[in-house]
Amino acid sequence: MNNKLYVGNLPFTATGDSLKALFATYGEIEEAIVISDRFSGRSKGFGFVTFKDEASAQKAIEELNGKDVEGRKIVVNVARPRPER
Repeated sequence: MNNKLYVGNLPFTATGDSLKALFATYGEIEEAIVISDRFSGRSKGFGFVTFKDEASAQKAIEELNGKDVEGRKIVVNVARPRPER
């Protein structure tokens, strides 16, 4: 399941729609979400993008990791499972 990507260091103005638009040129996207604080509703500065296929996800990593978005260099890599608490 290497088609789900973690996207970090996002600008706090990022939304799910803007994230989807940023990644749409690399392939068909199933889901794009920006994680927000449950109390303030403000973005936490990271999100996840899920592609239909692994090849598109890999291409997006190669092209967008380290790219400047609104003055911030974003981090893009394969999402890891959440650790047990």
